[in-house]
Parts: sequence; structure tokens; C-alpha cells
Amino acid sequence: QVRLVESGGGLVQAGGSLRLSCAASELDFSPWRMGWFRQAPGKEREGISCIHSTDGNTYYEDSMKERFTISRDNANNTVYLQMSELKPEDTAVYYCAGVEAVGGFGCVVDSDLYDYWGQGTQVTVSS
Repeated sequence: QVRLVESGGGLVQAGGSLRLSCAASELDFSPWRMGWFRQAPGKEREGISCIHSTDGNTYYEDSMKERFTISRDNANNTVYLQMSELKPEDTAVYYCAGVEAVGGFGCVVDSDLYDYWGQGTQVTVSS
């Protein structure tokens, strides 16, 4: 069973940075797509970014592309989300999700398309 474990969340002041990690274990398929999502209290889950394991193609939601950067380490089955210039409105639980990449390269951050989810890591940005 694929297991995704996020880490790197915490409390940071506005304007600061954090790097989240998502380590995948028991990943018995390749290639894969990994995505980052977040959910703030009282709000719906929203997509941030995703990446394809083979060609490294990435996708960002428009509101996320300036301050967030996704990357991967295939050797360690780990995906990262570098977040900079954090704002209080970035406060949320951040989740990574994965799916076997079938049919082409690239990815989209549609949560319905991902099969495996981590437990989430809390990011709190203070003003």
C-alpha cells in the first residue's frame, strides 16, 4: 500500500519561507504524478501544484505560481514544495497526493484524479 508522509510544516512569520516534503513509500508503480493541495479552516481543499516523475513537467494554479515551487527527487521518491513570502492566508493543512501516471506526461491539480493521500502537515503563518 502506497504511503505518503508530509513533513516540514510549522509556524512561520509572514514573509518567511518553508519547504514541505512528501516522502512516498511502497511506491510500486512508475511513472507517477504527485500534487500538493491545501485546506484552510472552513474552506474547500484547493490545488497548488503538481509534478510528473518522468519529465518533471509541472503545473501551478495561477494564484500559486509566484511564491510556490514544486520539485522532485526520484531516487528517494520525495516531492518538495518550497513556499516563500508566506502570508497569513496561506495558513492551512497541506497535503500531498499521488497517482500512477497513465497516458502521457504533465499533470493537473484535480484532487479527484489522485489515489493516494498523506495525512497532511499544518502550516501556520502569523502576521
